[in-house]
Amino acid sequence: MRDVAIIGVGMNKWGELWQKSLRDIFVESALLAIEDAGVGHIDSMYVGCMTSGLFVGQEHLSSLLADYLGAGPIPSARVESACASGGLAVRMGFIDVASGMSDIVLVGGVEKMTDVGGDGATYALSTAADQEYEVYHGITFPGLYALMARSHMEKFGTTREQLSQVAVKNHENGSKNPLAQFPQKVTVEQVSKSIMIADPLTILDCSPITDGAACAILCPVEMAKKISKKKPSVKIIGSGNATDTIALHSRKDFTTLSATVKAAEAAYKMANVKPENVDLAEVHDCFTIAEIIITEDLGFFKKGEGGKATQSGMTAIGGKKPINTSGGLKSKGHPVGATGVGQVVEVVHQLRGEAKDRQVKDAKIGLTQNMGGSGGSAVVHIMQAM
Repeated sequence: MRDVAIIGVGMNKWGELWQKSLRDIFVESALLAIEDAGVGHIDSMYVGCMTSGLFVGQEHLSSLLADYLGAGPIPSARVESACASGGLAVRMGFIDVASGMSDIVLVGGVEKMTDVGGDGATYALSTAADQEYEVYHGITFPGLYALMARSHMEKFGTTREQLSQVAVKNHENGSKNPLAQFPQKVTVEQVSKSIMIADPLTILDCSPITDGAACAILCPVEMAKKISKKKPSVKIIGSGNATDTIALHSRKDFTTLSATVKAAEAAYKMANVKPENVDLAEVHDCFTIAEIIITEDLGFFKKGEGGKATQSGMTAIGGKKPINTSGGLKSKGHPVGATGVGQVVEVVHQLRGEAKDRQVKDAKIGLTQNMGGSGGSAVVHIMQAM
């Protein structure tokens, strides 16, 4: 198996992109990644997208996006794993390069979510949950994560203020990210007293509806050494993917995301590193409680102590374990098919020392954790500065 490097990344500003189509925003980010990598061609392409058929009525993205990018007739595949589609696209590209099937691979993610109304977006997102046993009875994702939050609060004493602090920290980071959808800073009081969506989660505990895309260029490490003359490359040293029951009620414990635990174990083993070796991480904070649980399941903090760690400043830039320096899904935005690739973009910038006001000092190893639905699937990647 060949070692794999990331030699270029690209991402457009995320938000409500009314004047641009799905194909436009994907090609924008793809061209940025190609330019950043300094390559003249790509051998194959993987695109993460959750449900373009429901959001914009367009399927068959493997053909459409290769054509619109002007890259045909290269092999191209659309990858879907709900909100983990982008992370899974990165993993498929990693496997393609590592296996020797392709040398230069474009991995990307895209979602255009604002072309439908609120009801349409809610329905499209609900397809990532169990239709017969959850959605049919009226539950939504805020409701599912509210169950997790309430369980975590009852079991470990996690507080309303600690949930709010996750949003405060991520908006603080997002205020330094020019590509973030909501770069506004917020206070604990604003988060706690904002409109209640599903008790105990308020609207400012929830990630937004977002249009956006992100891309990266992968190639063998030996090739990267020859291609990347101006910018340092980043090596993917670990990759893990796992699944869990799609329905929350089928799980033994609402306070643990087993797919994340298993995916992380696989990635740590491949990378030969431990949680304490990770300098920063981008995790799937679709709701504030998700970040707290994920940081525990990744082994950064003991189970039940994620909220306390956030409140104490340990997860802030400059803290012991910076989490979501980009602003996370909460502030940067959450175009579901693109999120996992956007996480990789941030870690690459951090490991190349390009994050400016968000830069983590002496960052050498970064991790991304991307998951689908209420944690029914998860992808973890570990990267190292070369």
